[in-house]
Amino acid sequence: MSGAAAQNQVDLAMSHEPKVSTPLYEEKEKEALGGVARHSTTDSFAPPVEFEADLEGEEPTAEDLATLPRISGKIPWMAFTIGLVELCERFGYYGCQVLYTNYIQHPLPPGQPTGRDPTEEGQPGALDMGQRASFGIGTFNQFWAYTTPIIGAIIADEYLGRFNTIFIAIAFSIVGHILLVVSALPSVLASGKAIAPFILGVIVLGFGTGAFKANISPLVAEQYRQTKLRVITDPKTGQRAISDPSITLSRIFLYFYMFINIGSLTGQIGMVYVEKYVGFWCAFLLPTILFCMCPLVLWFCRHKYHMSPPTGSVLTRAFKLLRLAQKGKWSINPAQTRRNFKSDNFWEDVKPSKLGASKPHWMQFDDAWVDQVARGLRACSCFTWIPLYWLSYNQMNNNLTSQAATMTRNGVPNDVITNLNPISLVIFIPIVDNFLYPGLRKAGIRFTPIKRIAFGFILASLAMVAATIIQNEIYKTGPCGKYMNKCDDPSPLNVWIQSVPYILVGFSEIFTSITGLEYAFTKAPKNMRSLVTSYWHFMSAFSNAIGQALVSLAEDPLLVWNYGVVAVLAFIGGVLFWFHQRPTDKREDIMNMLPDSNYIGKDRRHSVVEDRA
Repeated sequence: MSGAAAQNQVDLAMSHEPKVSTPLYEEKEKEALGGVARHSTTDSFAPPVEFEADLEGEEPTAEDLATLPRISGKIPWMAFTIGLVELCERFGYYGCQVLYTNYIQHPLPPGQPTGRDPTEEGQPGALDMGQRASFGIGTFNQFWAYTTPIIGAIIADEYLGRFNTIFIAIAFSIVGHILLVVSALPSVLASGKAIAPFILGVIVLGFGTGAFKANISPLVAEQYRQTKLRVITDPKTGQRAISDPSITLSRIFLYFYMFINIGSLTGQIGMVYVEKYVGFWCAFLLPTILFCMCPLVLWFCRHKYHMSPPTGSVLTRAFKLLRLAQKGKWSINPAQTRRNFKSDNFWEDVKPSKLGASKPHWMQFDDAWVDQVARGLRACSCFTWIPLYWLSYNQMNNNLTSQAATMTRNGVPNDVITNLNPISLVIFIPIVDNFLYPGLRKAGIRFTPIKRIAFGFILASLAMVAATIIQNEIYKTGPCGKYMNKCDDPSPLNVWIQSVPYILVGFSEIFTSITGLEYAFTKAPKNMRSLVTSYWHFMSAFSNAIGQALVSLAEDPLLVWNYGVVAVLAFIGGVLFWFHQRPTDKREDIMNMLPDSNYIGKDRRHSVVEDRA
């Protein structure tokens, strides 16, 4: 089967929406999650866990869903401690990543063994490998850091649990940070052998970062315990309203993302000045020190967190279920195959209650888990077009930083301008949470996840249009024409005009990136949340693989084409995403109201903390 045919097969299966059905609770084995220490690997079921928030109020009717306002629940305070951990991790990662472009691209300034250059228009540097090498290594770093979440997710969901896996990820990241510090020591730079520890540090840090990414956002979202829509009395107005977990989770991810950007903002701004006035060794060392706060906070709060147990090889069973659902659905007529894959019976035919005694031996789960797997695959299908969005975002990590170096900066380091992106996010997130989203809900406008993601595509495309115009003006006004990267004198254009693309990309992240994390968590089966989240992150890695095809455009005199092509791809991606996902958008409430499954998976709870209700 060709790659295109395989993708079409999976996409057709993902495109079918599950029916809401009553769970079939098998009596094979029922026990609570709380703290049982066992080493067996039999399939396990747990009775429905009723959280206090799910018992408040009443279940909404169809009329309630259509007429009552929707409100958020209260964000648990433990979620903010995990946000602090994420802040420190992002300070460490972005505080180092922001240095990569100058470290790789530019030479050591004369008489400066640390790579610093404190003069007004001075340019710090170390390895003198040029912009293409800088872009290529930076793109590889992004690809690697967003591929490894899949490994971290499998370890967490199947073997160790999220909390333990996060500690392993932290250990790898600390080793990677230390290698970066070693590579930037003056004696190592002078030896000409700095590239080896630097590349090794990038690889090890990237693995730790990826394993951390796959698990930290599901962990923060798990601290909120309400799972169902409930009709309650709004404490602010005294009127009946629907307490909507999706709104609360959306707020949690908004503020979690704000913590991300506070960490990246302070790390990036601080370290570019340390790089310029002290040297690269110190600029790599300080993020390492702050990163060591992560394990301390997590360990101190470990008994307060709600944590899900590892569940064994549920991924294998999900693939077996998909393969069984496809059986007998293929036809030599592609149109008929598509109709079969989209039929209402696609998933219904493989539910345990339908198969009865004829079900295969590996089908040790209930009907509700089949519906949740179908919903999780639907979420993965939604991420198909996301790489075209990340192409725009990734321009900030390399090319826009290099673009800033060719403009009049008046003493501002070229890699400090990139902080306009996290600054815009820190400013816009509270505005969106307190004014934009509530205002849209009050006006009766449902700004669903699919709509938000599509809108983010368009903003990202506009950001790249702005970058295209700026690059064209640099070529027009610069003293070296279309070869400004090797020019001694900058263009007279002020570097702060880059605020337009940076702010637009930042605003787009609120709608696409944050919503994607939220969507991965809310639509995945509970025992596959890290896996679906890792698939979301993998789309960024796939984007970096596509970005490698644009490396030839990432140098003078082709940079206008580089930004222009990315702008067009982001716009096309947004349009295709919307038309592809409109049926999903119409079924948002149905997917959110699927019944919970009792299926835990293979019982590997020998090293996990109890999941407190």
